[in-house]
Amino acid sequence: MTKYSIPIADYRFVHTALGLDELSSLPGHEDLSWDLIEQILLEAGRFGSEVLLPLNRQGDEIGAKFEDGKVTSPPGFKEAYDRFVDGGWLSLTGPEEFGGQALPHFMEYCVTEILSACNMTFLQYTGLTHGAAMAIEAHASEELKNTYLPNMISGVWSGTMCLTEAHAGTDLGLMRTKAQPGNDGTHMITGTKIFITGGEQDLSDNIVHLVLAKLPDAPEGAGGISLFLVPKFIPDENGALGERNTVTCGSIEHKMGMKGSVACVMNFDNAKGWIIGEPHKGLRAMFTMMNTERLLLSGMGQGAAEVSYQTAVDYARDRQQSRSISGAKRPDLAADPIIVHPDVRRMLLTMRSLGEGARALALWVMKHVDIADRHPDAATRADAAAFVALMTPVVKVWLSEIGIEAANHGIQVFGGHGYVREWGMEQILRDIRIVSLYEGANGIQALDLVARKLPMEKGRMVQHLFRPIEDLIAEHSDNAALAETIKPLEKLFGTLKRATAVLTEAGAADPDALAAGSMDYLKILSLTALGFVWAKMVITAETDTSFPKEQRDGKRAMARFFFARVSPQADSHMAALEAGPDTLMELADASV
Repeated sequence: MTKYSIPIADYRFVHTALGLDELSSLPGHEDLSWDLIEQILLEAGRFGSEVLLPLNRQGDEIGAKFEDGKVTSPPGFKEAYDRFVDGGWLSLTGPEEFGGQALPHFMEYCVTEILSACNMTFLQYTGLTHGAAMAIEAHASEELKNTYLPNMISGVWSGTMCLTEAHAGTDLGLMRTKAQPGNDGTHMITGTKIFITGGEQDLSDNIVHLVLAKLPDAPEGAGGISLFLVPKFIPDENGALGERNTVTCGSIEHKMGMKGSVACVMNFDNAKGWIIGEPHKGLRAMFTMMNTERLLLSGMGQGAAEVSYQTAVDYARDRQQSRSISGAKRPDLAADPIIVHPDVRRMLLTMRSLGEGARALALWVMKHVDIADRHPDAATRADAAAFVALMTPVVKVWLSEIGIEAANHGIQVFGGHGYVREWGMEQILRDIRIVSLYEGANGIQALDLVARKLPMEKGRMVQHLFRPIEDLIAEHSDNAALAETIKPLEKLFGTLKRATAVLTEAGAADPDALAAGSMDYLKILSLTALGFVWAKMVITAETDTSFPKEQRDGKRAMARFFFARVSPQADSHMAALEAGPDTLMELADASV
């Protein structure tokens, strides 16, 4: 069975290194303190390890069941969901006027990471409700907000996101779902959506579907899509559950992982819906939900990395196998623990350096989500929002992929035991694999970065990342104690600037060059951003003696490992980017 305990000491270290305490200066967050944050995170850790972790394996082995149009969640999930709702976990960041706690958005990320480390499948049932509520709050009428938000923010009602159709994945312009205006201000929604997480379940009292569809007068393409709220049960004038809407689950997918949750085929047969936002502007409203969800659900990748590392390092300390190549390290034992072997160390330290760095990266971006949301200065809000827009595809890709990589390494540390179900390691890999696919597959995210984000602000969008890196290097370039951190960061930054220039120039002449280099560019940018947050953590380790010496020494060692063994990957990505598109595109389609 996998093992997890909340890494509260690392959360505190990152909180200090990234200056998250600065958020207490924002309106509405004046009472925010580390003591409050720690209390909430520890409680999340207790809920995850005591309630969710014991359900993880049986959720995978028994799975969710579908019969006669109804979904039955695995044993124990309903009781856990009720405790989740009673604990107020869905209301953390919701507005107070609708029953929320109005805590910073970065807290939602932390809780997502913690709980998904214990049971990723369970989080599939809860993860989209937050985003759906955000879209309703930002774009719906006051009547819809008052009717739906209190129950959604509390978790009594859940939410979904209905985009994908069988013939149209990422290309939403091809969708066929229709919305016919009624005589009472509602619309009748007809069509079929697939891969709808939690589209039908037995946990919440109602399910609120946010559905993309086209009005009769819609222009062609993605610019003609509108967004509709379609509830499973239609509330009456008092807000109580009323008649059943004509939205049903036709089947569920049989998946590689996340077997305790459901990906549904949802059929809308003249189902009653209410438009959210303006006609034909549905994608704008939906992206309010999707961009936040990409950041929050990337925490599942971090959760997978953390539980993989904790379980693998515990096993490596205990498992005895062979003697160290440099001589016995534990002569009192029949063989040395495998943690003494360099290749096992390589895997464990890779997992740890990627995991701790990714946590800091995600929280750096989430800090700016909160600044963009509440800072009193409009220009500061705009700068923060631009930084978040730039970094959202980066965080989504990087955290999903480090979750997969860490799970792979964890299996390898266990050897053959990692491949069998008993230890739980293979389940982590099967479960986390989906995160690189949903909310926009990773290749689409990379293309979004280079084709949409880089040209924004007349090509100056990337300066929102460049400026803090430049400032940090300039501030500490003469500090000899930081040379082994600042020098490799400076090298990484130089590679990123060169990659930006090369890709921009090549892409202007050949769109295929832009697409061909997109993932390599994203990886270079990711490694550079990770170098920045590792530098921030090393500076904290050097200057803040309130942290234990062992922890500060550990951060320095992990930073050295990152810069010596992980960040050089940027050079290979640079070589691939400079190779251009020819080696990708020269073969005829039939020969690929």
